[in-house]
Amino acid sequence: MAALTTSPVSLPAVRARSRVRVWRGLVLTLAGLYFLVPLVASFVFTVHTPGRGVSFEAYTGILGAEGFTDSLLLSLGLAAATIALVLLLAVPALVAVRLGAPGLRSVVEVVCMLPLVVPPIALVTGIGTVLRWGPEHLSRTPLYQTFLVIQDESFPLVLVFAYTVLALPFVYRSLDAGLRAVDVPTLVEAARNCGASWPYVIGRVLLPNLRTALAGAAFLTLALVLGEFTIAALSGYQPFAVWIVSVSGSQARMSVAVSILSLLITWALLLLLSRAGKAPSASSKES
Repeated sequence: MAALTTSPVSLPAVRARSRVRVWRGLVLTLAGLYFLVPLVASFVFTVHTPGRGVSFEAYTGILGAEGFTDSLLLSLGLAAATIALVLLLAVPALVAVRLGAPGLRSVVEVVCMLPLVVPPIALVTGIGTVLRWGPEHLSRTPLYQTFLVIQDESFPLVLVFAYTVLALPFVYRSLDAGLRAVDVPTLVEAARNCGASWPYVIGRVLLPNLRTALAGAAFLTLALVLGEFTIAALSGYQPFAVWIVSVSGSQARMSVAVSILSLLITWALLLLLSRAGKAPSASSKES
């Protein structure tokens, strides 16, 4: 019987792998401390008062704080509307460019990337100029009511439009990566040859294959809307980020507590989006 031989592992290779593990663990530890230490320090600041000990008043008083619920619901509503609008604009456009006009891809990319080079302060100044110009010159036309509707304080659509512009670069990158990973022409041609209509092709063929890209785009848009301050504050509205800053002067501990809570809410929503972006398991498909 032939003897079994095993290739010996050289000692330098073992030492090299050991050093890689050590450096990997060190980098991950430093990264974890970089993110966790400020959060822990913020939490200690909210619960510990010198001379009084530990108290959770900063957290128990959040729900009863004036404007908390309204501002949070407003931000979540703005985020949902922005996600729906930006995906409704971006998905058909990118699919059409990939199928019918690949040469326009660079033009679409440049247009979608433009918000990255326009400061938010310049964007909100332009929006404010248009909103002031409209009622002055269109007061006797039906468009006058349109200007009033999009500035409604209960749900300012003007913020949805502004956030859609800001989210375009991130949504484009996420969807473009998803479309590059899928053979879109073959899927569309196969579905069309089977008699599927274009709405069916988009909704039942392409979108399921873009679940991860759509979830990533929604995740980035949600994070942007929940954390955006400049446009909302200068426009005179009070979503969640503006409300946190407004209470920071009089209730510093509650402001920090709400910031920590907003991080937890954002993480929870992102986990939901990440689960929605995962493809169904094989067992669920078989059932």
